Amino acid sequence: MSKINALRRCLLPCITPPTNPTTASSTTTGVSKKRLSTSLRDDIDIQDSASSSASSSEATSFSAAVDSGYLSPVAAPQRPSRTMVIGTLFGRRKGHVWFCVQHDRLSVKPLLLLELSITTSQLVHEMDSGLVRVALECPTRPELKSCSLKSVPVWAMFCNGKKSGFAVRRSASEETRVMLKRLESTTVGAGVLPCGSGDLDEVMYMRASYEHVVGSSDSESFHLINPDANSAQELSIFLLRTSS
Repeated sequence: MSKINALRRCLLPCITPPTNPTTASSTTTGVSKKRLSTSLRDDIDIQDSASSSASSSEATSFSAAVDSGYLSPVAAPQRPSRTMVIGTLFGRRKGHVWFCVQHDRLSVKPLLLLELSITTSQLVHEMDSGLVRVALECPTRPELKSCSLKSVPVWAMFCNGKKSGFAVRRSASEETRVMLKRLESTTVGAGVLPCGSGDLDEVMYMRASYEHVVGSSDSESFHLINPDANSAQELSIFLLRTSS
């Protein structure tokens, strides 16, 4: 029995083919490569998972900050609106100047009708300089804070920087409606309306297109559009609600 075992130990190496070291090496290398690629893929998956988790956490934190009031979204500034209207300055030679704003020349009901404290002769004198800026200001009192600027009843008036009394909002009287009716055919122009029966003073007028600019709920303005490009005449009327 011992001899058989001895023969097996001597003959077995001769019968069994030797193991190929190259194959074993390549098998080992392939396994290691597979293990390496699998490990690398696992690392990438872990990093992507961590990155998405961090982004989700940041988004959640930002949303919570906005909801709690610590961060407030920045609102875009309001853009001023611009529209075209018909503006008419009129008044008797010895009386006060009135400013009437209409959607169009056929509208008998004015959008805005103001009686200014400046007289017609004073306005003509100011217009000789080529630049007229009328600023109407009203304080932000509680009863006037929420109303539109066209509804303010009384304004402090400044003409070219000088205090000139007050301006008062008026409703169109029958006389005003008749005058606007007579001016329906006039888009741009200036002149004198003939006296009616019993009138002792003529009515002077100047009608033109104005650019109506609404800057905010506390500021509006009307700017004369001069049909004569060579003329240096500028006329603007500002409605301002001040904080004081």
